[in-house]
Amino acid sequence: MSAGEERFFQELDEVLGKHPDKEQIIAEYQSHVYEISLEGNFEGEDLYNEVVKRLGSPSEIAEIWKEEASVTPKKMQVLFVVLNIVIFLGGLSLTIIYNFFQFELIEIMWKRLTAVPSIIIIVYMAFWGLIGYEIGKEFGSAGLKILRRTFILAVIPNLVLMYLIVFRLIPHEWFQPLLNGPFILACIVLTILLYPISWIGYRWGRKASI
Repeated sequence: MSAGEERFFQELDEVLGKHPDKEQIIAEYQSHVYEISLEGNFEGEDLYNEVVKRLGSPSEIAEIWKEEASVTPKKMQVLFVVLNIVIFLGGLSLTIIYNFFQFELIEIMWKRLTAVPSIIIIVYMAFWGLIGYEIGKEFGSAGLKILRRTFILAVIPNLVLMYLIVFRLIPHEWFQPLLNGPFILACIVLTILLYPISWIGYRWGRKASI
C-alpha cells in the first residue's frame, strides 16, 4: 500500500468513527482506490490527491455516509412496499369504479390506459428499477438484503391478483379490452423479471453512491 493510499484510508477510518457499516464502506472504497492506482504511476501523495479529486476527501465521504445512516433500512423498505400497494390499490379501485359505476371521467381514463398497455408495463418496470437504484444508492453493499425483503413483501399483492385472474376467480370481463392471452403471458414473464430489473437498478445505484 502506497503512502497516499495509506493516508487516505487512515483518515477515512478516523472520520467514520463508529459508523455501523464502517468495514463495508472501507472495503468498497478500497476497490475503487485500487482501480485508480492502476491508471497511472503515482508517487508519494499523488495517489492521495487523485483519489480525493475523484471520490472526495475522507471527511466528505464520511459526511455522506453519516447522512445516509439516518435513513433506516426499515423506513426505506416500508416506503417502497407502501408505494407498490398504493399503485396496486389505485389500479384495483379504477377497475371497480369503471365496472360498477358510470363516471365519464373514469371511462375516459380507462380507455386511454387500456389503449397503451406497453407504456403501463414500461412505467412499472421503471418503478422497480428505481426501487433498486435508490436502495443501492442509500445503502451500498448492505442494500442487497433490503432489496430482497422489499421485493418479497411488495410483490405479494401482484402474485395474488395474478392468481385470481389466471384461475378466473376475478371475471376477465372487468379488465377488457386489456386482458387477453398474450397480455397475461407478458405479465407473468415480466413479474419474473421484476427482481432482475430491480437488481440491475441496485447495482447502478450502488455504483452511483461512490
